[in-house]
Amino acid sequence: MTVQKNINIQNKKARFEYEILDKLVAGIQLTGTEIKSIRQSKARITESFCEFNERGELFVVNMYIEEYIYGHQFNHKPKSERKLLLNKRELKKLKRDVEAKGNTIVPLRLFINANGFAKLEIALAKGKQTHDKREVLKDRDNKRDLARIKKNFN
Repeated sequence: MTVQKNINIQNKKARFEYEILDKLVAGIQLTGTEIKSIRQSKARITESFCEFNERGELFVVNMYIEEYIYGHQFNHKPKSERKLLLNKRELKKLKRDVEAKGNTIVPLRLFINANGFAKLEIALAKGKQTHDKREVLKDRDNKRDLARIKKNFN
């Protein structure tokens, strides 16, 4: 069993599906077995999103953290809601932007900072239309073709 030093779990799907408006870094309230699984890089945030509860607290929903191998009866549920830790000013601003403008909050990256705490980079995002997604794919293909031509030319 090896523990990686720098954990950097990304949600590449979010950058394709959404237009990123604003980014924040939030702490996550985790149990002991959850942080151990994250340190082994056994987590996924591709299908997850963030939502507020009735008390104004922000939770990440549908984030998958694999059960810890040596957890036994103290193990966690793989897909439970996890509370995000932000200050009140940031929470109020996010809640206002989500309610007023119809935006959503998506996680972009799960990482462990220098102090050993798990952090989640979240983004205030707006959903892209299908024609925007097609343009992104077209631009990506054009850049790839151009790079291939440059390589063959030199």
